Amino acid sequence: MSGHSKWHNIQATKGKTDAKRSAIFTKIGRELAIAVKQGGPDPNSNSKLRDVIDKAKAANMPNDNITRSIKKASGELNTVNYEEMLYEGYGAGGCAFIVEALTDNKNRTAGNVRHLFEKSGGSMGTTGCVSYMFTRKGVIVVEGQDMSEDDMMMIALDAGADDVITDEDVYVIYTTPSTYLTVKDNLEKAGVKMIQSGVEYIPNDTNDYDAETQEKILRLIDRLEEDDDVQNVYHNANLPEEEDED
Repeated sequence: MSGHSKWHNIQATKGKTDAKRSAIFTKIGRELAIAVKQGGPDPNSNSKLRDVIDKAKAANMPNDNITRSIKKASGELNTVNYEEMLYEGYGAGGCAFIVEALTDNKNRTAGNVRHLFEKSGGSMGTTGCVSYMFTRKGVIVVEGQDMSEDDMMMIALDAGADDVITDEDVYVIYTTPSTYLTVKDNLEKAGVKMIQSGVEYIPNDTNDYDAETQEKILRLIDRLEEDDDVQNVYHNANLPEEEDED
């Protein structure tokens, strides 16, 4: 994963084209549907839904879109049932990839993801082939200018976080997946302003590649992220500022 620019990709949504914004809203709409299905349509009692609503607002998704997605998922409007899928594979140079998807057609999505791997010089693997190279963690990113590192560390640990690191102009707070929502709620109550948050696959180690291989890896990332069914793409390559190239 690259440096601090990675943590500003949601805020960069403002500057993206309408087509890209629409794709992002489609993906978030599916996350809203899954959250409602798992815990109901009331964000006051469904912390997962509340978390996705926060994500939607951070991406400047209109309130009407958010409300409509929740109504669809709760059965008030015609709805589609989405399933969570996880794919693993290798990009150019053996770069490890984990792809999270939400789909209403598993065969279609698996076929598309496999094709995109092969088209970009990689291959989709079997379950477990690369996931051991990653650790699943809650990741909460906050602005670094408003608070000293010591104060941020104290607040985060009091909130239940595992660790805090300084990454240029931001603090990155890590939690376990099971404590992520509780820690996020506690930080919000403490008045901490967040840039981005979620549960992610963090590579245990990262690898360097030559320029040609980097281009192929970036091409695969772009192609996967353009697929409506794909929600998140994780990899273990060191790619300079790849998230700023939108």
